[in-house]
Amino acid sequence: MNSSAGAPQTHAPDSAYAWRRLAVSLALSTFGGIGFWSVVVSLPAIEAEFAINRGDASLPYMATLVGFAVGGVMMGRLSDRIGIMKTQIIGALMLGLGYVAAANAETLFQFIAAQALLIGALGSSVSFGPLVADVSHWFVKRRGIAVAIVASGNYLSGAIWPPLLQHAIETVGWRQAHIGIGIICIVAMVPLALALRQPAPRDEPVIEPLTGDLGGIASQGLSSNRLLVLLIIAGIGCCVAMSMPQVHIVAYSADLGYGAQRGAEMLSIMLGVGVFSRLGSGLIADRIGGIGTLAIGSTLQCLALGLYLLFDGAASLYVVSALFGLAQGGIVPSYALIVRTYFPAREAGAKISIVFMATVLGMALGGWMSGEIFDLTGSYRAAFINSIAFNLINLSIAYWLLIGRRRQAATATA
Repeated sequence: MNSSAGAPQTHAPDSAYAWRRLAVSLALSTFGGIGFWSVVVSLPAIEAEFAINRGDASLPYMATLVGFAVGGVMMGRLSDRIGIMKTQIIGALMLGLGYVAAANAETLFQFIAAQALLIGALGSSVSFGPLVADVSHWFVKRRGIAVAIVASGNYLSGAIWPPLLQHAIETVGWRQAHIGIGIICIVAMVPLALALRQPAPRDEPVIEPLTGDLGGIASQGLSSNRLLVLLIIAGIGCCVAMSMPQVHIVAYSADLGYGAQRGAEMLSIMLGVGVFSRLGSGLIADRIGGIGTLAIGSTLQCLALGLYLLFDGAASLYVVSALFGLAQGGIVPSYALIVRTYFPAREAGAKISIVFMATVLGMALGGWMSGEIFDLTGSYRAAFINSIAFNLINLSIAYWLLIGRRRQAATATA
């Protein structure tokens, strides 16, 4: 229970204050999201620093995301107990400490430990699931677009940070660049967190699971727990697929002879376009719901992954990366909307964090798996095919749920 639950409620959902709070949450997500992307940009430098192969160089990313996933659930529950403001302050301090520790790592193991424990589990994890869950309580009529906006902070971070960090690495070295990141996170995030003092409004009346709009799910023999398991599997599938371009585009560009800087620019474009995709998907979700939005995003992501198999020129990779960002931006926020539709409001924080944990674990697994496939085959072609296969798992679940919902709607109107 939030420690400030007894405080007077002075602001209502969908109010002007709610939109101001959303802007602060977006800024926190943008700064805190650096932990998700810095290890991607640093991959070539870490590979050279510790004289390791591509698969081993992908381990810090996998460890960071495993920490991020587990930390997301842990910090989400902590946020329920002590409030979102204190949780964000803790995350900012841990990010600063983590980047200083990573900058002083003498071995790959020390670097991985700093990334997984401080940057992933205790730092960046506060900037995604906990913020999305908090914002979902402040909006009712515009929940889809509000959730999409705060979730866009992760992509906005990916659009802003990679080229800046790559430039810093080339200018002052990766160690000094990491120290700079740590300082920026503390200086920027702590004052922003203080603006989130107001406790969340009381939850709307609880809608019991598997009733009303849930009839389409219930008609397929799904309990709420089985639905949660399906969402976990879908989250892993979509993000194993999503991780291939996001994690390896910098290294892929360098391998093709275009240079790491161009790869960082491709990643920046991919995630920058992903911001607009998330916002557009939020608007769509307010009209058709989370399941329909998930099905659309998964279909487009699968098609975009196929384009990477057909085109590998420098100019075409910029275009394909932009199309990929446009395709997949709305997928992950859709899970939060599905949870808020099919589960009681009082379970939102825990259930959203669990499903988001699955998506992050999928990113971690996919990032590592693609590196290992590269080491085995000497190219990324098989890794792209592997990503498409995992995407098809997600796609099949999304369409199965969508067909069930439409069948129930048709029965209700018959």
